[in-house]
Amino acid sequence: MLNSLKLYSKYFLKSSLSPDRKFVLHDVKRFLLKKDFYSQVKTYSAAEVQQSLQKAASWLMAAQKANQDGGMGSYHLINKWSSSYPETTGYIIPTLIQYGKVYGHQDAVNTAIRAADFLLKIQKPSGGWQGGRMKDNKPEIVFNTGQIIRGMIAAFEQTGKEIYLNAGIKAGKWLSEVQHPEGFWMTHALMNQPRVYDTFVDTPLLALFQITGNESFKAAAVRNLDWVTDEKMLENGWFEDCDNTVKRNDKPILHTIAYTLDGLIDCSVLLNDEKYFRAAENGSLLLRDTFLADGFLNGRYDRDWNGSEYMICTGCAQMVIIWLKIYKKTGDENYLEASLKMLNLLIFIQSRNIKEDNSTLGALPGSFPLWGRYEPFAFPNWATKFFCDALLLEAEAGK
Repeated sequence: MLNSLKLYSKYFLKSSLSPDRKFVLHDVKRFLLKKDFYSQVKTYSAAEVQQSLQKAASWLMAAQKANQDGGMGSYHLINKWSSSYPETTGYIIPTLIQYGKVYGHQDAVNTAIRAADFLLKIQKPSGGWQGGRMKDNKPEIVFNTGQIIRGMIAAFEQTGKEIYLNAGIKAGKWLSEVQHPEGFWMTHALMNQPRVYDTFVDTPLLALFQITGNESFKAAAVRNLDWVTDEKMLENGWFEDCDNTVKRNDKPILHTIAYTLDGLIDCSVLLNDEKYFRAAENGSLLLRDTFLADGFLNGRYDRDWNGSEYMICTGCAQMVIIWLKIYKKTGDENYLEASLKMLNLLIFIQSRNIKEDNSTLGALPGSFPLWGRYEPFAFPNWATKFFCDALLLEAEAGK
């Protein structure tokens, strides 16, 4: 525990304590009393928000430079950089392309296209992409493949090169073929278990349908969406089979809850179907009101929306995205308020005000505090990816 406290103090607490206070053990305990800590979060200026985005995007580019294959890994304070992670590399591509286009950073676009070229090289003959990191050399996984399709579509739209689209189409056909007739994925799913967060796979399938007109992509997405909403959603907006583990499936992490909600919202837009938007509203509203009341969100939530475990930064960034999408549709200012408040909290966590190198500068940790159960002492690249997406969406909403 003492070593954990030292790491925690190095990366977070020193920047948060008042200048006239020395860091001692009881300060850590006080900061872990949630309301005492979260009450200190400031409101950042537009210039500070933009600087935060620039640092986060730069860290994603640094993640690619840390490996030689063109993919992106994550950073751990002890184990250092991981090997490239195909899944997250895939959905980082549209983030960097959008950032590069909006802010005129060609290096970000170039980084994204290099990542897409890396993923082309490692696509399986089936059309799917492997699970886990490159060093794991695992078979194809449904969810991971869906996220790489997002990258293939973004690379195609940016460059006009059909090689990217063709890879996405091949992957989409594989996803349609391995889907269970009842609408879920079990074969080639993580743990070989059906999971509702595959709504985040339905979105790229529907995007492929819009580009190609291939009805099988739309049919597969709708089958899965209906299975999620008709079979797995409780009246209070909580979803069964939502965790990426078996043992703790009774209280899924916010990260996979957010995947499920975001997929439903995006699919409702792509299909012009209110059913899926309404399915996402209950949980999104409850989490919004919880955050506005408490100033934080827990890492896990059970079927009665009782929270447990420390904050998961990835899920919190995802909730900003969800709330901003709902705000855009409904005009409900409470969603905007929650989004801005959460972004201030995440920028506060990102802004450690200590000397850092490219290994951590601009990145979000997996958990807050750093030793939380989700990706402890690590900076997963997907946390920073969703943070960038949230900042980009907030900038768009503010125009």
